[in-house]
This record gives sequence, C-alpha cells and structure tokens, in this order.
Amino acid sequence: MKKILNLLLICCIAGSAFAQEKVTKQPVFDVHVHTMKVNPAWLSSMCPWFLSDMPGADPNEQAPFFMNQDCVDPLPPAKNDQHMQDEVIKRIKDFNMTMIAFGDAEVLHNWADAAPKGRIIPGISPGTLTVEQFRDSLEGGFYKVMAEVAPQYQGMSPSDMTLDPYFAVAEELNIPAGIHMGTGGNGMANLTQPKYRASLGDPFLLEDLLARHPKLKIWVMHAGYPMADHMIALMGANAYVYVDISGMIWSYPLDEVHAYIKRLVQAGFGKRIMYGTDFMMWPRLFETSMGVIEHAQYLSEDQKRDILFNNAARFFRMDKDDFEWPE
Repeated sequence: MKKILNLLLICCIAGSAFAQEKVTKQPVFDVHVHTMKVNPAWLSSMCPWFLSDMPGADPNEQAPFFMNQDCVDPLPPAKNDQHMQDEVIKRIKDFNMTMIAFGDAEVLHNWADAAPKGRIIPGISPGTLTVEQFRDSLEGGFYKVMAEVAPQYQGMSPSDMTLDPYFAVAEELNIPAGIHMGTGGNGMANLTQPKYRASLGDPFLLEDLLARHPKLKIWVMHAGYPMADHMIALMGANAYVYVDISGMIWSYPLDEVHAYIKRLVQAGFGKRIMYGTDFMMWPRLFETSMGVIEHAQYLSEDQKRDILFNNAARFFRMDKDDFEWPE
C-alpha cells in the first residue's frame, strides 16, 4: 500500500508540473507576440503565475525581483536571436499556429521569412512614426495590423487626441487595432514606469475614441484586467470590440486568471475572447499558456476552440483556406 501511495504522489506531482502542456494539433491563433532581440541582461528563467505572491516593498530598500525561479519547472529564456527564432518557428509548425507579431522590425522580417507562408501576420505600432509614415507603412503591404498602442505607460488615455490621427488611418484602411489596457505588473509605477497610471487602463476610456471612429475594429489587450465589469459594459455597448487574454494568462495567480476568463464567458462574450501570450523571451510560454485554456473545466470544447482559434480568425477576417486543418 505504501508503494502505491508513493507512486500516486509522484504521478500527482508530475501531473501538476505538466498540467498546462498542449495536447492537441488543432489550429491555434496567438494574437499577441512580441519580436525582440535577445538581451543577455534579461536572460532569466520565469515561473508561470509568478505574481501569485505580491508583497509590498519599502522605498528605503531594494525593490523585490518578481520574475521568480522558485517553482518545479521554470521556463528558460531563449539563448540568442537565432535560438529564439528557431523555437518560435518550431512551435508554429508543431502546434499549427498563426501569430500576430510586432516589435523589432528586423526580427519581425526574419521570422516572417522563416515561417510557413502566412503564419506570421506583421503588426506595427505608431511609436515615433509620423502619421504619414504610419500610413505608408500600412499601405506598403507588409504590415496588416495596428499593434500594440500603449499610451497607459506614458500617462495618456487611449482617447487622447494626439493619437486620434493614427486611429483614423486604421479606420480608413480597415485595419484592426490592438490597445494595451490593464495592469503592467506589480509595482509598475514605482519600479520601471513612473508615468504609468492604473486608472488609465480603464476600458471606459475607450468610449470617446470609439465614438469618433464608429467603424474602427479594436481588441483590448490583456482584456482590461482586472476591470471586468467595465470591460463587459464596453463590449456590450460596442459590437466591434474584442479582447485578448495575453500577459495575465501566465503572470497572475492561476485561479484568478480562470475566474476572470470565466466572468467574461458567463457574461456572454465567449465569442469575443482571443488567445494571446504576450510572448517575449520564453519559448515554452506558448504551450504553457495554451494549456490554461485547454484544461479549463468551465469551458466547453467549442468555447476552447473559439478562444484558441475561431474568434481571432473571424476578428482578423481570415479565410479558413489560409490555415492547415488536421486530417
């Protein structure tokens, strides 16, 4: 009996460590992938749901490091740019993935060239571009998406009029736009982004923008976490608004992640939730994040398929002929 109990214990431990692994070859659409060059100074393993313990800090002491490695199976970072590219392309092929990717232009072009045709859909953020440069970039044919607009880090509302001409271009060209709304991590305003304001992640701040651009199709990145009520109200009033569940899906406590997704589904918006990772440097983050949805007991198989693929394919107006389907 003792041997049996020990065996069961080992199985339970192993099962919990790999509970988030992907187990299907059905198509997956990740709408939030960053392309960036590997910085050796950032190379650190990461434990998923690392914000499960967020102690306060003291301004007279060194700030705590929240990317902890204190878990059974931390996710290792990519070793260099080529390793990063190889690992991303491997997952595109192994997991039948399509990705909305944006960030460093050189890395983005390299990934697009290396990936199977159409699997990397390039996005571009206004950044420091003039309105004319932004328009030229979208009309050039390579970039298909406006992403990631993140005025919250600059202490600005997404409805700030300085951003309005860029959204006008996206509306005119029928280009979907992704907007950062939600939290950025524990102690963001103290540690790394002094202009960051939590209040500027309120989904209600999008209302003026949407009223000025009634044909603009947007997706709220990070699903406006943790402001579920305002996110639900905004989506109820605006039929062209979707959300992605990136970032929060692997950083906040797992029970909290499930509760937030379940809240949106219970409110009737299961057809407007899109899977995303907010991928940066940890290749196994893809299967870890997919597993959150695939093992969610409160979701039906159809709801899982919607979140992992169908909703994004519809939002980005993709034809099913663009994707490989399993036999």
